[in-house]
This record gives sequence, structure tokens and C-alpha cells, in this order.
Amino acid sequence: MIEEYSLEHDRRDRAIQHAARTAARAHIVALLPRGEVIRNFQYTGAFDRIAEEADLSLIAVVPNAELWENLRARYGDVHRLNEIWERWPVRFAQEILDAAHGRWLWSKAAQERWFFRDIEAVGLTAKTKRWAKKTLCYPFAWRGGLEMLSMFHDVLSYRLRTSEHYVELYRRLQPDLLFNGSHVHSRNAIPAVQAARWLGIPTATFIFSWDNLTSQGRVMPPYDYYFVWNEAIRQQFLDIYRSVTPERVIVTGTPQFDTHFQSQFHWTREEFCERVGADPARPIVLYSTGMANHMPGEPRIVEDIADILRELDGLERPQLLVRVYPKDKSGRFEELKARRPDILFPEVPWEANWLTPCFEDAYILANTLRHAAVGINVASTVSLELCMFDKPVINVGYNPPGVDIWPVDYRRYYEFDHYRPVVESGAVEVAESEDDMRRLLIMSLTEPSRVADKRAALLKRMFGDTLDGGSGRRIAEQLLSIAERNAG
Repeated sequence: MIEEYSLEHDRRDRAIQHAARTAARAHIVALLPRGEVIRNFQYTGAFDRIAEEADLSLIAVVPNAELWENLRARYGDVHRLNEIWERWPVRFAQEILDAAHGRWLWSKAAQERWFFRDIEAVGLTAKTKRWAKKTLCYPFAWRGGLEMLSMFHDVLSYRLRTSEHYVELYRRLQPDLLFNGSHVHSRNAIPAVQAARWLGIPTATFIFSWDNLTSQGRVMPPYDYYFVWNEAIRQQFLDIYRSVTPERVIVTGTPQFDTHFQSQFHWTREEFCERVGADPARPIVLYSTGMANHMPGEPRIVEDIADILRELDGLERPQLLVRVYPKDKSGRFEELKARRPDILFPEVPWEANWLTPCFEDAYILANTLRHAAVGINVASTVSLELCMFDKPVINVGYNPPGVDIWPVDYRRYYEFDHYRPVVESGAVEVAESEDDMRRLLIMSLTEPSRVADKRAALLKRMFGDTLDGGSGRRIAEQLLSIAERNAG
């Protein structure tokens, strides 16, 4: 039988050990549940900053042998983040909690998820399960109900825990703080976070992206500290999770964009064009694709844009460069690649395991944005990145002509809570048809500064002064401060 863990006992033991250490450094344990966390905190130097002043241990996924050995060489104490299968009542409680949260929040994205879960329930068994989850979640779809269900999930996770691994590891490491580098990718990290909470170890996490609060369900388990992109997300978080006190939600910016602003990642136009096979003398139109299930029929959109560009006269023959979404492994653009050599499809260097950006992609993405003349996408975060480089942005607001993509509709994405303010700002322009796309392309290529003031205003409102290449280090400084207070 698994030992019952006493919170008070472990806290007392930790306090005694800390008091006994002479001039000891604080100890931070960081969870890396997804490859993008490696990009955010290793590539940007954030972990290096922590290691300068504190002991740093990592619990990480293993994308490949090279990245694993690199982590071990740089930080020494690295442990595998194990896949621990939780018992079905715990998993079911998580699903009900997440469904109840979405039904209470009822954002545009939550409505979309609800709608698609209904459609995906095909057959009697699936429909019955879907009906049961909806029926069970409704009584908890209010603030108090969500808090009760969250506490029940915590108790259930403790009572039905399936591993002592992390408890034993933390008792040996004696950390002053556990940091989860991405709350939204934490399904495999939940047991590791829960173990820290059982032992009274303070926890912190990074709210990974700007749409997570309205699009990605409930933040679970709860943490002691949260780092967010900007003040608007901070206020949104405090409104949703009113039991969290304001001083525990800290604005740092996001390390996702740090390498864009670090000069060592910049190539000349000639270097970049040689790398991707482009002509440096011709304007580059960048199309950034989305997920296959979210943007079905997108190859048709891309080919139509390529045709538009071929027909434009007097504009120095713009060339279309397509950055395929790194998480899209469907292969749906392979036929277009083979048939249209005039469209550039440069390699996107990501390791497929755990969706891990390779270090080289920090160079490729930053320079793709720097050297593009115009950017096109469907309601993507890339729109913000293009604005950072003061590039015109066109969003696709029409469905692929002649392709039945029901129940998906590209137009709905512009109603989502996180993206609607971007459209309303005027910093991006939405093409409502192919003719509108042609018109906006001509205007963007010939008058690139036309809405530059609106792009600058959007960035100022969203990021303030955090677009300086130092967000990862700001998070590191905050983690050091919190850990040192707990160690003291």
C-alpha cells in the first residue's frame, strides 16, 4: 500500500534541511512536458540564467538522443518525464471538470469545441458517452461548482495515485520551487505537479499562449504562481480564477518571440534566400498554414494565391513561400509541392517527437518574418509576429472555393475572443473573397506602410515593452526570486 504523505511533516523536513545548509543556493525543478518548452527556456538562455544563481534540475520529455544529451551536458541533473497512466476515475473527473469549465465560460472557442464534440460522437456508444458527460458537467458549470469539482479532482488524484516516483524524487532533491514550462501541455506533467503540491512545494507555471484561457479548457491542477504574456491576459485570468490573488499572476511577456529580437539569429537577405531557395531580388509573400483539421482545403487556398501572384503585372514578380505548420503531419501539401515548383516549401526543422522545434528553426522563422514583404494566414499567431517586423498581414476570411469543408468555416475563427481584437485593431486585414485577396495583395505590396501605425498600436497594447528578447530571462528572474524566498 502506498504510504500516506503528511504535508506538515514534509514541510518541516524541508525547513530543517534549508536551515542546515550554509550559504546554500535555492533549488528549482523545471518540468519540460513538450518540445516547445525547450525552445522557450533553453534556446532563449532562461535556464542558463537560473543555473547561474540556483541549482537547477530538469524533468523533461525526450525528443531525441541529441537533445537529451544536450540538456544533460548543460544542466547535469536531468530526469525523464514519465508517462504515468492515471486511473480512469481521475481521468474522467478531469474530463468532466474541463467540460463544465467550457460550458460555464462559453467563449466562442468553447462553443466551437462543444459543437465539434457533438458532431464527433458517432454511433450509439459514442453518443451515450457524450450525453453522459454533458449531463454530469451541467450541475458544476458555475464558479462554485467548478471549485468543488476541482477540489474533488485533487482529492481523487491523491487517493487513487498510481506512482510514488515523483514524491520520492522530490524528497531526494528537496526543491524550493517546481516550475512547469507549459500548463497547456501538461497532461503528462499533471502527476509530477500534483506530487509537488502534496509535499507542500510551491509551484509555478507559464500560460503558454494568448488563446489558452478561452480556447484550451481549464488550467489544472492549480498552481501558486502564473506567468502570462500581457496585462490583458492577467486580468482575464483573474476574472476567470477569482480564488487566485493578483500578486500571483505576473506579466513577463512570452519567450516564444525572444529569438526574433536577438541579433545573433539574424541573417542577411542573401543568406536567407540561399537557405530557402528564394530569389533575393523578388518580393517574398509568406503563407503560414494551419492544422489540417482546422483548415481543411487549405492547399486550394495556397494554389489560388500562387495563381494570383503569377498574374500580377509590374510588381517585380512576387514569389510565394509556404511555411507548413510544424504540427501538421498530414502530408496534405505533398501533391502541390510536386506539381507547383514555383511555390517554395522550405523545410521546417522540427523533431516530430514531442513537437520540438530544432535550434535551427529559431534562425529560419526569424528570418522568414524579417525578409517577407507580406504575410498571409488564417487567424494565426504569426499575424502578431509579422506585425513585430512591421509587415502587412492578410487573413483568409473565405473558405476554399469549390471544396466542401462543413462543418468547418474559416470565418468563425475571426470571432474567437483572443483574435477578434486583432481584427478590430485594423492591424490585419481580412480578405473576404479571392478578388478581395488580389486587391489586398496589390495594396500590401505597393503600400506596405499603409497601416503601420495600427500595427505598432496593436503591439504596444498587447506587449508593452516586453518585445526586447528578454521575456525568458524575466521569467527566470521571477523564478529565482520566488525560490529564494522559499529557501530562506
